[in-house]
Amino acid sequence: MDLWIEQRTPPAEEDSGEVVLTYDPGAPEEVVLTYSAPLPAVVCPGEAEPAAPARPPRRHRWWKTALVIVLCLALMASLGLGVGYVVVRLARGSGESWDGGFYYEWDLPPEEGEGGETTIASYPAGGNARIEPLETHGEALTAQEIYEQVNPSVVAVAANSDYQAASGTGVIISEDGYIVTNYHVVEGAAACDVLFYSGLQYGAKLVGYDEENDLAVLKIEADGLPAAEFGSSDLLTVGDTVYAIGNPLGLELRGTFTDGMVSAINRDVDVDGTTMTLIQTNAALNSGNSGGPLINAYGQVVGINTIKMVATYEDEAAVEGLGFAIPSSTVAHIVNSLIATGRVEPQPVLGITVQGLVTLPDGNTGVQIIEVTPDLGGDLAGIRAGDVIVSADGEPVASNSDVLRVRRRYQAGEYLPMVIYRDGEYLEVEVLLMAPVDAAA
Repeated sequence: MDLWIEQRTPPAEEDSGEVVLTYDPGAPEEVVLTYSAPLPAVVCPGEAEPAAPARPPRRHRWWKTALVIVLCLALMASLGLGVGYVVVRLARGSGESWDGGFYYEWDLPPEEGEGGETTIASYPAGGNARIEPLETHGEALTAQEIYEQVNPSVVAVAANSDYQAASGTGVIISEDGYIVTNYHVVEGAAACDVLFYSGLQYGAKLVGYDEENDLAVLKIEADGLPAAEFGSSDLLTVGDTVYAIGNPLGLELRGTFTDGMVSAINRDVDVDGTTMTLIQTNAALNSGNSGGPLINAYGQVVGINTIKMVATYEDEAAVEGLGFAIPSSTVAHIVNSLIATGRVEPQPVLGITVQGLVTLPDGNTGVQIIEVTPDLGGDLAGIRAGDVIVSADGEPVASNSDVLRVRRRYQAGEYLPMVIYRDGEYLEVEVLLMAPVDAAA
């Protein structure tokens, strides 16, 4: 123990004496630190084996690992091992049932609860809600602004049958509660609920669906909802920045935001024997993203995410970044038909066939008509093969896509105004759009 000792010096004649404090550490003592750890349960006291002598650390030979990987890849290539491409729908299926935000597992094997008729309570057609993709936009937004703007319009969709559940994503398209999602999210379900990011939950009814184009329309009883703004998918070009919002892997990760770019447009993809014309993107999509929005740089929904494609080798995913979305132009036609009539009305026809861009003698451009079908709208309007369409519905025409984009605004029985060029003069015509059944008759 350390001690402080008071010592006094003999006083001199001039003063009364001085008091001095000195420090005496005492004799040094040995300090020993010990650590006692419990023995493993499998080792009894007195029976522990002597520890193995320490081995010097081995240096990691990273170049050897890299060499082995390269050699393996080369061997696989030389053997011609094939890679299979698999189209995966993005709904998340499970052997669980969702009720009020909780999951309940069923003991039946998945195959006993899959498939079956879709028996969700129906909602009558005849509503006034419509998707009208805008062909104009403001300034590009930041990613944060896009998420803040669009995320309130995105919901989680939980579809339940007696023995299983599937979860996906949906987009609010009207303030009074119409929601679009993928058909395969609700396929075979008996009940459906939607969950807002805020935590609000609603039971949903089924307005209608189109199995071939994988779209369904739901309706909830609510007002004042934040409807998403739709933009024209026809204006997309390869390389455009796009974003996706969805619920990958289920409700726990709802509201996940990813980005990417348009990898291809008008991509024909075979899905279960049906050819769908889709937007290809490399934005990250996973199970649960089905029915969610593909968004352009202006915060407009330009597609509904539906499938992804992966390449597999021995059941291991080898390729990612191949996602696909249904173009908003297709979504608008199908959804509007389902809301209005409960079924998908066929696209009207003009009865003309056009080819690529041509330049006129005065410098204007247009697309040339190469064929006119007798007794259809183009023929009845007096259009001839060789005429050049300069504008349609007041907008310049530079490709076949422009003609199709304008045509989608009209229903069968309506007239589409056009300006055509023939023999040095411009003519204004109105072309009657006819339903395919009328055209066949």
